[in-house]
Amino acid sequence: MPDQPTIFSRLIAGELPCAKVYEDDQTFAFMDAGQVNPGHVLVALKRPAPTILDVTEDEAAALFRTVHKVAQAVQAAFAPEGITLLQANKPAGWQTVPHIHVHVVPRYEKDGADLAWPRHSPPMEELRALAARIVVG
Repeated sequence: MPDQPTIFSRLIAGELPCAKVYEDDQTFAFMDAGQVNPGHVLVALKRPAPTILDVTEDEAAALFRTVHKVAQAVQAAFAPEGITLLQANKPAGWQTVPHIHVHVVPRYEKDGADLAWPRHSPPMEELRALAARIVVG
């Protein structure tokens, strides 16, 4: 848990103003103040866990249930050509607020939003060796 309340914790607590979209017992959805496109929503857990690595399986399920509901509602309201979901963890993973959240971003051809990373294409033998290191419990 963060040492100090995050801006998201303060929004959820009503200490700061926000444009709330949805709320249930575990999650809170609100408009991102930095809209990539109109309808850009953030969905956060109410509990201030920093990353996906810090939540229970049930909390992760609750978060993504709300993401699904919000994505459906964004599609109905804005009719975007696509929707990008982004969930980042830790600064090296592009996370800027240490409170688990998912961006629901309506997308349009040539909207100027970009997400690029270097693509490596290892041989199948190496892919299998990498896969063998990942033990899902």
